[in-house]
Amino acid sequence: MPDRPLTILQLTHHGTLAGSTQSIFSLSRELARRGHRVLVGCREGVWLARLAREAGLPVVPLEFAPLGRLCSSLAEVIARERVDVVNSHDTRDRRALTWLRWRGRLPQAFVVTRRTMPLTSPVELLAVGLTAERTIAVSGAVARALRRRWHPGARLSVVPNGIALERVDAAVPAAALQEARTTLGDTAGRPVVVVVARLKDQHVLLGALAQLQRPIVLAFVGIEANGRLAGLARTVPPRHRVVFVPPTDRSLAFYHIARVAALPSRIEGLSQALLEAMALGLPVMASDAGGNPELISSGETGLLVASLDPAAWAAALDRVLGDEALARRIARAGQTLVRRMYTMEHTAARTEAVYREALARRRALLPTASG
Repeated sequence: MPDRPLTILQLTHHGTLAGSTQSIFSLSRELARRGHRVLVGCREGVWLARLAREAGLPVVPLEFAPLGRLCSSLAEVIARERVDVVNSHDTRDRRALTWLRWRGRLPQAFVVTRRTMPLTSPVELLAVGLTAERTIAVSGAVARALRRRWHPGARLSVVPNGIALERVDAAVPAAALQEARTTLGDTAGRPVVVVVARLKDQHVLLGALAQLQRPIVLAFVGIEANGRLAGLARTVPPRHRVVFVPPTDRSLAFYHIARVAALPSRIEGLSQALLEAMALGLPVMASDAGGNPELISSGETGLLVASLDPAAWAAALDRVLGDEALARRIARAGQTLVRRMYTMEHTAARTEAVYREALARRRALLPTASG
């Protein structure tokens, strides 16, 4: 007898323009396509709410502070909507659900997803890990880091991030491409290196430019020029151009203009930005840290670079920009890997399996639990 469809509540207190938001949305939509009823709980007006509504997914508007009010709202929604599984993706919702469980107000299956290398205290990780039926880590690196911080290993499941190929394969509107070109300004024939990310280790790339003789345009898509980065950008040799692009929902347009995608970051679980760049056939380079080495085999599907070493970044940039055969080879191999192994269909199927494991565990402990 086939498993019955589930009612799933996806929760995040962020939902702004970020790779994690795109990942949550793509997962929710794919789970709905698999026949489940998926509710998206987030703040009203954020990007996730708009994406969900445009896709026909029900949105549950929530205020995520103060904690007591959030707990009451969540308990009401979960009971009213007859939720089977609630999946927390961020800190505030994770804490609220943990509190509800401790107060005996969350009989439903509780799943946590961790997308970045954890900074949470070991005490809190242990508490949440013993409370949630399952914690999903988006890479083996995240899972190992959680274990080092006392998270119970028996409740950890690794489900790699995936991407919706229909998103990356969709034609980029001409207006979006023109807007990206206008934002970059006159490249004067220089290759464009793009970093699509919130604030990570962009300062290392800025430091690398002094040692890179090959002129480039370096585009930081997703951040404003804050005090430190703006100051560093002013010290960059004039042969280079540095452009800061505020968060945008048209980041894919920059990949269609760039020669290389870079990700200087030590905290990635499994980067949505890297997956998208690789799927589009761009050569990529990333810090040799976090989950990046699980996606990039250096010299084969991309380049791994010593995280905080500007000289290493300069050498890697010069290498990939100066060797067209290498760039084509790693781009092609990376594209093949991502399109075969990291699709949202795979991620959704594995996530659903974790949900059903969580439900089975909850039912064993509490036979009257929902579902």
